[in-house]
Amino acid sequence: MHAISHITFMARDLDRMKAVLCEVLGAREIYDSIERNFSLSREKFFLLNGLWIAVMEGDSRERRSYEHVAFRVNREDLAACIPKIEAMGLDILPPRPRKDGEGESLYFYDFDNHLFELHTGTLEERLACYGKLSPAEEC
Repeated sequence: MHAISHITFMARDLDRMKAVLCEVLGAREIYDSIERNFSLSREKFFLLNGLWIAVMEGDSRERRSYEHVAFRVNREDLAACIPKIEAMGLDILPPRPRKDGEGESLYFYDFDNHLFELHTGTLEERLACYGKLSPAEEC
């Protein structure tokens, strides 16, 4: 069986990325290689609901794109994230058009041009909204 082991981001400033991951997403820092580096550059590890997120110090994305990582949030928690993102001076995108039932989303860029989505829906809800019965159905 294949599953995601971890996600790695490159960041110019590890502490600014830590603020995004911990203050906005609720991650917890579990490792910092500042004393002993075993990889290509200094790195920090975070846990977010069991997901291992690695952040390595280095050159970040030069340009912004729609390529993103989406994190599921409870509908009631979505609005509470906005002031945290705004306080960091990060860019929030205007919402895109949605079909009823898709869930709500909040898209924002971090300091290194990574696009994050905070999303309230599930795959099953999205497929039902699009008229598919289950994720197992083939196109």
